[in-house]
Amino acid sequence: QATFHYRTLRCGDEETPVDDSRARGKPMELIAGKKFKLPVWEVALRTMRPGERARFRCDAKHVVLYPLVSKSLRNIAAGKDPLEGQRHCCSIAQMHEHYSLGYPDLDELQKNPQPLIFDIEVLKVEPPGSYQQDPWAMTDEEKLQAVPQIHKEGNELYRQGKVPEAAAKYYDAIACLKNLQMKEQPGSPDWIELDQKITPLLLNYCQCKLQCEEYYEVLDHCSSILNKYEDNVKAYFKRGKAHAAVWNVAEAQADFAKVLALDPSLRPVVSKELRSLEARLREKDAEDKIRFKGIFSQ
Repeated sequence: QATFHYRTLRCGDEETPVDDSRARGKPMELIAGKKFKLPVWEVALRTMRPGERARFRCDAKHVVLYPLVSKSLRNIAAGKDPLEGQRHCCSIAQMHEHYSLGYPDLDELQKNPQPLIFDIEVLKVEPPGSYQQDPWAMTDEEKLQAVPQIHKEGNELYRQGKVPEAAAKYYDAIACLKNLQMKEQPGSPDWIELDQKITPLLLNYCQCKLQCEEYYEVLDHCSSILNKYEDNVKAYFKRGKAHAAVWNVAEAQADFAKVLALDPSLRPVVSKELRSLEARLREKDAEDKIRFKGIFSQ
């Protein structure tokens, strides 16, 4: 696996920049022999050593797929699905000149392929077996095999109190399974089996997000779970806590009531959450009275 920074430039007097991995804050990782869509990068990297920097001018015929590669890398950097917009498009539609990649500069490159310059700096090269692949670089079989280990690593990080790092692990495991699920017919046995593997990982991810105070993300994910599994107690409980945190009092009370209806043994835990909510409400009311009193006394 080669880890490197790259800048992509249009050929010409001005050498207009297209992409820059340094600006995104994370270098590129490429695994040799994985049939990457841009073979010229692998060819170039094979000629370089760690710490070396070089420029490669590539003819248009060798970089025809660069706009698609760039779109995927930009989506990954933005935390989006790297396959966004490609899943349900047939090959004819993708070849159509009006098919948009969502980035005007990449649309222009796709319509009018041209030579590109790649300014590459190799940071390190790792031999096989000494690194963990990113989910997007794995085969389907590798993704399925990797999930239990990634899940285990997430659990260990959570136990160590490294909550953001644990969330990242759960996210990677979910991404592996989601990628496989996209290839199945929704509602089919295989799709359902994958979804049932995703759900506990998503709940773990939500627990991390609760602790990171990212409550609206918790609301979205728990609601998506409950749309499919109406009796998921953990989803109701976590959503109730998120509602309470953002002052959705009625919604929080309704979710906690649902938790008790589904599992009465959780009454002590739910009662604690309701007492905490009531205490916060009293504190907020007292603060509001002081604030409004100051306004009206002026």
